[in-house]
Amino acid sequence: MKTLDFILNGEACHTEIPEDATLLKVLRDILHLTGTKEGCGEGDCGACTVLVDGRSVNSCLFPAVQAEGCQVMTIEGVEAHPELARIQKAFVDYGAVQCGFCSPGMIMSTVALLQKNPKPTEEEIRRGLSGNICRCTGYQAMVDAIQSLA
Repeated sequence: MKTLDFILNGEACHTEIPEDATLLKVLRDILHLTGTKEGCGEGDCGACTVLVDGRSVNSCLFPAVQAEGCQVMTIEGVEAHPELARIQKAFVDYGAVQCGFCSPGMIMSTVALLQKNPKPTEEEIRRGLSGNICRCTGYQAMVDAIQSLA
């Protein structure tokens, strides 16, 4: 076991973890934050996307020990920020959610994109979402939702 100290959704977090744990396992199984989903477990689908120091990462592949001293934001942290919560609202308003399984990862990728580029083009939006897979809605509604925010 190893002690892990980091900032989670704006609050200090101190927890014991197995040394080989992924960030996804720590978030879901140890800290019980279940908004972040495990889809493929191989870094291909993006359902597990979270932000580490403002950068989107696949938490299913990210070694939790690398989060030491970092700022981590999950989908649970988005609603606490009115500026970021508007992303969730836009996804709902534009019908960009259906089953909702991919939505947390899509929203976290959108947060990362808009923090780097507040006025992305359609091509930049599509590139920003390219690490996330949706099997229900297609992608146009998501692109439209993000364009409404830019």
